[in-house]
Amino acid sequence: MKIQPTPILSSFIVACGLSVLAMGIHSGIVDFKDRDRIVTVKGLSEREVKADKVTWPLVYKELGNDPSVMYSLLEQKNRVVVNFLKNGGISEDEISVNPPTISDRQADNYGNEIMNFRYKATSVITVTSANVDKVRSLMRRQAELMKQGIAIVSEEYGNNTISYEFTQLNEVKPAMVEEATKNARLTAEKFAADSGSGLGEIRSATQGQFSIENRDANTPYIKRVRVVNTIVYMLK
Repeated sequence: MKIQPTPILSSFIVACGLSVLAMGIHSGIVDFKDRDRIVTVKGLSEREVKADKVTWPLVYKELGNDPSVMYSLLEQKNRVVVNFLKNGGISEDEISVNPPTISDRQADNYGNEIMNFRYKATSVITVTSANVDKVRSLMRRQAELMKQGIAIVSEEYGNNTISYEFTQLNEVKPAMVEEATKNARLTAEKFAADSGSGLGEIRSATQGQFSIENRDANTPYIKRVRVVNTIVYMLK
């Protein structure tokens, strides 16, 4: 015998179903809001460090009409420059003497300019050293070479420019990452307090790229190291 549900029973079943559905929808909305209760903050760590490597090209030029005579003159002057460096405390393995280059100015003279000297020779002696202070002290004594007829020139638009490097980045990385993370957390805690929330767990974190730049144009031997970490916190 088949039992037909009474109207009261049917209403009770429908009410229960709607209650369960309502609880499910409510639970879904709360979970969704919880997932959106986050704050994204950035933490900066920055410090100034002294360069620990310098590359100093000493460039000088000569004009003449006889390449063989010019080569001999360059060899003599190269010995003078090398002696100047060694007497200043630069070791031989820190000095590199590049082969001189000679250009034919007449061949490149498209304006038919009258020239007293046909050839221009360029000599480059490069110092690469970890003793930045010692090299910088020699830079200030370049006038001593001028007195011996050797004028060191600046190659502003070429590759022969003085460069300073900081090579100990791995030594400062851990402390800087820790500092950037702490600074990010302080910012997140302040935001949580101001919004009446509690700071929860880290949802995600991204470490930024380390950058090394000159502190300013006048002190390229002082570097600024910088990193920015991005951290996403949950809010309670």
